[in-house]
Amino acid sequence: MEDRVGDVVESETAAVPNLPTESFGVLSVFYPMWNEEEYIERALDYGRRACDALVERGDITDYELIVIDDASDDDTGAIADRIAAEDPRVRVIHHSVNRKLGGSMRSGFAAARGDVVLYTDADLPFDMAELPRIVRLMRDYDADIVSAYRFDRTGEGALRAVYTFVYNALVKAVFGVRLRDINFACKLVRRRVLDAVALRSEGSFIDAELMIRAKRSGFEVVQMGVAYFPRTRGVSTLSSPGVIVTILREMWTLRRDLVGVRPLAGARSDGGTGDR
Repeated sequence: MEDRVGDVVESETAAVPNLPTESFGVLSVFYPMWNEEEYIERALDYGRRACDALVERGDITDYELIVIDDASDDDTGAIADRIAAEDPRVRVIHHSVNRKLGGSMRSGFAAARGDVVLYTDADLPFDMAELPRIVRLMRDYDADIVSAYRFDRTGEGALRAVYTFVYNALVKAVFGVRLRDINFACKLVRRRVLDAVALRSEGSFIDAELMIRAKRSGFEVVQMGVAYFPRTRGVSTLSSPGVIVTILREMWTLRRDLVGVRPLAGARSDGGTGDR
């Protein structure tokens, strides 16, 4: 186990207590989606089952599932609207123009009404049955963010694994933030972080921006490993040259702002890298 700011929980079989000592109130789960007609129903079904289990356990009192339809040109938006009409816990936010991952995440965090907010992808990159463990870690470590990383990334190909290694190293070198798999789409965030942090990225740098601002502001981050399930339908564009260029451009544009972030008054952490 590493230090509390950036703790890394390695075990895949960590025990989950049967009786939670704290309820987090409402959990918001949001999914950025662009042309995900093949995944949307399964994603919402898995999310609903996982959240129902949390309600039954007393970990949360209620939940909402939010679809961010990023101007899809397939049936994603129509399917989302149909499901929302049938289930009051499902909400849909439609973008009139495509705003990419950053714009979708900003819309999701802004729309979320929960006390804690989970962001993940429609292609279900991790098992939603992990949610009780994620919630337990937030509660037991009094963490502000639980950020997952992949135990095994070989399923997505060697090139993307190299991209991720270089990217994480670059974020650490430029911003002094040490985290594994910083762009992985599984982050549970407390409301107090979202109330204090203003995100600006429109592209895929948004994940790193969130973590950099949170850690440098003094919020507590715990990391945990999860089994990774690579996409089997549709096409991922996250490692395309255009996306990589946008990430680097936003990193360069925001670097001075992010390096200048200082711990908030009363912060529990000094905003450092997490190294002892």
